[in-house]
Amino acid sequence: MLAMLFRQAGTMTAVGIALGVGGALLLTRSMRSLLFGVSAADPMVYLGVSALMAAVAIVAVAVPSSRATRIDPLLALRDS
Repeated sequence: MLAMLFRQAGTMTAVGIALGVGGALLLTRSMRSLLFGVSAADPMVYLGVSALMAAVAIVAVAVPSSRATRIDPLLALRDS
């Protein structure tokens, strides 16, 4: 169950990061005036932000899914 939750969340996170990086690369012309000391296509910035987003997604999935795995499925079905 836990592996399924992480797999689904990982897929959504990867798609979100890919769309975000793609969108950011498309908008580099308009971002140049907003950035100071960093180029608009700096790969380290993209890697750092992507890693931060992936870490946040892992924590966002780990906390509720660890709580959900402690619940007995039969008790959850009876109460609903």
